[in-house]
Amino acid sequence: MTTSTSANGTTESSALLQRYVLQLADTSLILSHRLSEWCGVAPELEIDMALSNIALDLLGEARHLYQYASELDNQQRTEDDFAFLRHQSEFHNLLLAEHPNEGFDITLTRQFLFDSYHYLLLDALQQSSDPQLVAVARKSLKEVSYHQRFSRGWLIRLGDGTAESKQKMQLALDALWRFTPEMFVCSDAEQALAEQGIAVDVASLKAQWLETVTEACHEAGLNVPQTAHRRVGGKEGRHSEHLGYILAEMQFMQRAYPNSQW
Repeated sequence: MTTSTSANGTTESSALLQRYVLQLADTSLILSHRLSEWCGVAPELEIDMALSNIALDLLGEARHLYQYASELDNQQRTEDDFAFLRHQSEFHNLLLAEHPNEGFDITLTRQFLFDSYHYLLLDALQQSSDPQLVAVARKSLKEVSYHQRFSRGWLIRLGDGTAESKQKMQLALDALWRFTPEMFVCSDAEQALAEQGIAVDVASLKAQWLETVTEACHEAGLNVPQTAHRRVGGKEGRHSEHLGYILAEMQFMQRAYPNSQW
């Protein structure tokens, strides 16, 4: 790929890499915020602590990625600037991550669908030619392995539980399935960087992800949805109204009291 330089000194390849890094970070940050909404109100103390810990793991991953994005930024923005001072259309997270919790069934199903993808993504990202992405992937992979065991275990436990829990998990799976195709549609940045050996070609992960999900669903007695309907656009900055509410809450302090420091 030919590298060009703009008037402000930003190279095309650097801009693409930053865009990709932000895309990864945004999904982890927004899902982390969603999970944090369960803190203090989850059905059991053990689950409350588990979801809070998963949220913290995702937040930690997002921070490492935002710090890398800051190194690539010609405007000298910090990790806080990326999290708290960008508008909705400037976020590139998966739509699945911003979907409301609604209930424990939705939260756990959403988590399992994402965890199964996230694990494969990080595993493949270890082969990147970018050493900083490799370092983030290696650190996060151990944590995500636990996330997947947790969400898979609850998917099976509730799917193979009572008639009511089985029905709720099946409805949750049916409702969220339309968001899963976006995980395997390459953004422009993903496509360009995958050709350079930096990013992961997410389309190549779909078959293994579907196999993993199908196996868990069968064990849980759930049916894998068969639908062509899909929701995409998050990677390109086109979001649901739900993200606006998340950002209004998450960014309030920084916008109300500018230049606040942690």
